[in-house]
Amino acid sequence: MLHLSLIGIGTGNPKHLTLQAVEALGAQDLILIPNKGAGKDDLAGLRQAICAEVLAGVAQPPKIVEFDLPVRDPATADYRQRVDDWHDAIAEVWQATMAAHLPKGGRVGFLVWGDPSLYDSTMRIAERLRARVGMQMQVIPGITSIQALTAAHGVPLNGIGAPVQITTGRRLRDHGWPEGCDTLVIMLDGDCSFQSLEVPEEVMIHWSAYAGMENEINIAGRLSEVQAEILATRASARADHGWIMDIYLLKRLT
Repeated sequence: MLHLSLIGIGTGNPKHLTLQAVEALGAQDLILIPNKGAGKDDLAGLRQAICAEVLAGVAQPPKIVEFDLPVRDPATADYRQRVDDWHDAIAEVWQATMAAHLPKGGRVGFLVWGDPSLYDSTMRIAERLRARVGMQMQVIPGITSIQALTAAHGVPLNGIGAPVQITTGRRLRDHGWPEGCDTLVIMLDGDCSFQSLEVPEEVMIHWSAYAGMENEINIAGRLSEVQAEILATRASARADHGWIMDIYLLKRLT
């Protein structure tokens, strides 16, 4: 029987791990680390570094295995179908890798960036695997990039008694500012969709790249005043590292 643990690890800072996450990492037989290919190997390296630090005192540390993560097929026009096909392919790779290293079953752990519940598909992929093999699953929460963002800027997430909407750059760009909410958290935005807002002088932005990591970058101010700085800083950081993770909080000032 396979026992799968999806372990939220925060945003790349080993100090973000909860005591529950540390305990779970040490209890595994196998830890699988995805390799996303050239330009993103820093992410695998950060997971390896977290394991090295956390497991240093474990008498029988788990085996750590990297595997190549499949890529989405750009030829599939429908976005949802493209993602579903990709998740199916990842589940197949998981199954093959587990069978190769734990043919009789055992405890397998995945280090999930941030928290497994928030804009992450690890649980969806795990459900595909559970439909194929006998498996038990445990989910361990982690610090999210939203928490790292608000902590970095020293700002509350919400106004008093007010709602917050968490959404994506794609939806902000395609549908504009949602009705009934003055505070937005924007994730998964590769196109800097805040550029599409019509009145940037009426919006406050708190932007962070690599939130919670050693190379964290923070910029805040009226969108009209800091937009150009964010765009230039983001482009430079991506060129330096080969990848970027960023997130931002938008608040209407009127």
